[in-house]
Amino acid sequence: MYTVTLWEFAALAAASILVGFSKTAVSGANTVSLAIFAAVLPARESTGVLLPLLIVGDLLAVRTYRRHAHWGTLVRLFPAVAAGVVVGTVFLLWAGDAEVRTSIGAILLLMAGVTVWRRRTAARTEAPATTPDADGAGARLKAGSYGVLGGFTTMVANAGGPVMSLYLLSAGFRKLGFLGTSAWFFLIVNVAKVPFSVGLGLIDGRSLLLDALLALFVLPGAYIGKACVDRINQRLFERLVIAATVLGGLQLLLR
Repeated sequence: MYTVTLWEFAALAAASILVGFSKTAVSGANTVSLAIFAAVLPARESTGVLLPLLIVGDLLAVRTYRRHAHWGTLVRLFPAVAAGVVVGTVFLLWAGDAEVRTSIGAILLLMAGVTVWRRRTAARTEAPATTPDADGAGARLKAGSYGVLGGFTTMVANAGGPVMSLYLLSAGFRKLGFLGTSAWFFLIVNVAKVPFSVGLGLIDGRSLLLDALLALFVLPGAYIGKACVDRINQRLFERLVIAATVLGGLQLLLR
């Protein structure tokens, strides 16, 4: 197993609680968990430790919000996401930790800025639809762009959550539709990433032993998130998602 001090394990446990919370409440908040894992463990190997914990959180999120997914959106995203995962795998074969952090941090901040700009200029007076029907060349282009970025960032650093969160917000999803769609999306994508991570040596016996302990902390985090989500209104929910994205991007750039 990885050698960690008591305080380092406590930090990893707190980050694992946040993984569960992010999956059932504020998607994108687990970028903070990503930063903690990368600070305590070797940055590259930390992604392999974090991935099984994310899958545990995904299973809990699907169990909670499975009825609220918009499958039309998922079908549009998956081909582009698959391409992004492949590009991310190739990137990991040669990129060092510094290149990975800088690239992802810049992408997250760019996506947050674009989302804020789009929402301020949209001048909407009513809430968007719960399950938007995105058709047309523009919508397909946006889904493809976000999908490639999401696949790339989720492969290289498990940081696809903010990118997909920004896409779902820009597509007009309300809270439950947002959480249900992202729950199924990340369960499918994260499970599909496992063979790639094993092949890259990011998941092995040592990482799985540590995961077996840390998974116990994901469960209370998920239940805390479920209890809190109904008390968060839509506007606050969207602001928290964007704030978590900006925080995660800054942490990756400044670390």
